[in-house]
Amino acid sequence: MTPRSLLIAVALVAALSPSLLPSQAQAQAQAWPQRTVKFIVPLGPGSGVDITARLLATRLSAQWGKPVVIENRPGGDGFVAIGAFVSARDDHTLLFAPTSAFTAHPFLHEKLPYDPRDLVPIARVTSTLAGVGVPASLKIGSLAELVALARAEPGKLNWAGITGALDLSFAGFLKSADLNINKIPYRDGVQAVSDLAEGRIQVFLTALAVIRPQIEAGKVRLIALANQERAPSAPNVQTAIEAGYPNLTFDGLVGLFGLRDVTEELHDRIAADVQAIASDPAVVKQLEANNQLVRPGNSKDFAAAIEVQRSQIATAAGILGIKSNR
Repeated sequence: MTPRSLLIAVALVAALSPSLLPSQAQAQAQAWPQRTVKFIVPLGPGSGVDITARLLATRLSAQWGKPVVIENRPGGDGFVAIGAFVSARDDHTLLFAPTSAFTAHPFLHEKLPYDPRDLVPIARVTSTLAGVGVPASLKIGSLAELVALARAEPGKLNWAGITGALDLSFAGFLKSADLNINKIPYRDGVQAVSDLAEGRIQVFLTALAVIRPQIEAGKVRLIALANQERAPSAPNVQTAIEAGYPNLTFDGLVGLFGLRDVTEELHDRIAADVQAIASDPAVVKQLEANNQLVRPGNSKDFAAAIEVQRSQIATAAGILGIKSNR
């Protein structure tokens, strides 16, 4: 082959390659999975996120023809699960997590042991319902009444603080409303709920599933929802927006994440399968019973919602004078 012929051949290959890539990527996506798929969950068994992951895994196993297993890796403010996911470097290992497990990290930690770009949104599944709980003995029934009480008795009320996005959001709300309520730090949400029920602390913003048993027992009262939507299980309870306190808004986004070197075609296929399952009325009913609002979406929907949450956390951090490390 002459030098001129070689150049022409190289040019032809270069021109044809882009048209071949999409079909190759589609074939790759269609062939996946070849083996067991793992969902790493940053919360323990029995949590709303864990229940959602297991329900989805059962349905996806049947659809994909391969087992989908759950690996619970709680602790370390989400770092344990994220580290296990990133270090796996495997397109059959996905992170199934609430975005609150990492969106506040840049404001709470000087250095991150992972690259946030490695957490690529694949599919939004649900929004965890979160609300403001107070002891029933406090005898208040709304966010406005809590604010009035805090202003009438500055420094006399206590709130439960647990490191994370909800904690940061609630602290920002208090600062923006100029409320003096003491923060009591907790490592364990179970202990915080117990103290709330007994009136040792007066306010706790947490997942509705966490305080629901005490609400049903009549020891805790739900006075507001942080989500933009009301809870099907508590339709008469206002959202923070409806109560006139938009700074307390926080949607607990939950979904699947993959690594950035996985093809977009595979992400789209997984998202489509997840959306089809999450749209099943039977699945919706089961998840709503576990205080999850079913809101399936593709990677673009999920990414956009995450950016909104990041903006809300940045606003709260700014109110508190906390700067991002990135």
